[in-house]
Amino acid sequence: MSGKSLKDTDLVTAMEGVPVLVVGDIMLDRFVYGKVERISPESPVPVLSVTRESVMLGGAGNTLSNLMHLRCKGKILSLIGDDEDGAKIKDLAQKQGIDISGLIQSKARTSIVKTRFLAGHQQLLRTDFERIEDISDQLADQLLEKAEALLSDVKVMILSDYGKGLLTTRLLKSLIALANDKGVSVLVDPKGTDYSIYAGADIVTPNKKELSESTGGLAVDTDEQVVSAARSLIDTSGINAVIATRSKDGMSIIAGQGQDITHIRSASDIEVFDVSGAGDTVIATIAASLAAGADIVAAASLANIAGSIVVAKVGTAPIRAQELLDVLRHHDSAMDIVARDAADHARAPRIERTRQAPVLGDYEAREEILRWKARGLKVGFTNGCFDIVHFGHVTYLNDARHKCDRLVVGLNSDSSVRVLKGETRPVHDEQSRAAVLAALGSVDMVVLFGAQEQGQDNTACDLLDLLQPDIYFKGGDYTVDQIPEAPTVKKHGGIVDIMPVYDGHSTTNSIRKMQG
Repeated sequence: MSGKSLKDTDLVTAMEGVPVLVVGDIMLDRFVYGKVERISPESPVPVLSVTRESVMLGGAGNTLSNLMHLRCKGKILSLIGDDEDGAKIKDLAQKQGIDISGLIQSKARTSIVKTRFLAGHQQLLRTDFERIEDISDQLADQLLEKAEALLSDVKVMILSDYGKGLLTTRLLKSLIALANDKGVSVLVDPKGTDYSIYAGADIVTPNKKELSESTGGLAVDTDEQVVSAARSLIDTSGINAVIATRSKDGMSIIAGQGQDITHIRSASDIEVFDVSGAGDTVIATIAASLAAGADIVAAASLANIAGSIVVAKVGTAPIRAQELLDVLRHHDSAMDIVARDAADHARAPRIERTRQAPVLGDYEAREEILRWKARGLKVGFTNGCFDIVHFGHVTYLNDARHKCDRLVVGLNSDSSVRVLKGETRPVHDEQSRAAVLAALGSVDMVVLFGAQEQGQDNTACDLLDLLQPDIYFKGGDYTVDQIPEAPTVKKHGGIVDIMPVYDGHSTTNSIRKMQG
């Protein structure tokens, strides 16, 4: 595949807004959290006392989440049921900004739901609600009609195959032919052992196990064996190239006979906490890179770094553009970037950080907090205007951070500050205030919130209802019944911690001093 060998930081920046189409099985991942304190008297099984539930996109939806976090313009072509779970999938996709014009709801399908039951960070059980059967020719024709329009401005299409009956042999052949006619590169996250169904695709991305199984059990332990197996797969399946993901051994790029072979070694010697979703991150990063104009080697190299970051996280977690930029700009290894996450996983009491905390939207923040909680981390939350950050702010935030494992700061938006303080405030706009907070070692996440105009709710109640922290920190001489957010926090099992403020330090005093 042709393309440019871009500087990595330029490549990440160039991904913003590039359209990528994902075709495949989109699912709903449901998480049920609780505590196990007794064994059932009816049978020797644990009783999970449920405390909360959450949902997020799964399957092809996780590939899309990675694309959106890389700031691409993600599009989905898929089928969901005309049911409550399908409506939830649609709603979640819309909230992420995904183009859902290719998401078809059908009474002939049942939305796929995978439910995980967890106590602390231990998964007790997973249940799958699905009906695996090939879609009808009529539904396939509807999808092809949608594909024609969706491919009009796309350079890369990902086929995310989970073997649930959506990507039939007939539909795959038609989609690949359509993409080839339009000059759209086709990447495949494969399923099964017969890769001839992907004939005409540009790249498939099997892991070691999949590569071996798809070639009749060929050995894939050494570089030479991986190349031999990949060449066999190319010759028998009609695929143009293979990017084999090899865990700690990195990746290998293999095309046809006589073409270059590239082995990309692992980005770092990371302790792997969880490989969930790592394949989705890799193929999303490759697709985004190619769509942004990179060549295949540059795309795979960046994907190798992205994959090395996400495997050090716990649970299915997408890669963020800022994480990649942090690695590349500061010349840190992926291990340096995830070192704090690894330390927190081991419950080490440290808050040092060498990178800025992310500034996230509501939905992104909710996803990240769910992952933190799944790891058993205690999440704290506080909020304020933080217009001119002073000694009192810094000390308060440090004190709060020492009482939790993660500290989220809800930052009043510019319009919200005007409602609270008047038209002369804020002194600094919300982007500047967020950047200052994000640079503090005590802050792990910043989320904007607040009213747009007078008369609207200007409390953090709605945000707290969504994020559900374990501790809500409030600075000042209050009682709990004077804090409007307290009932919302308590409703979700959280506690309110009223912390002292430091006399003589305030934004108002700072402004007065500056005015003489």
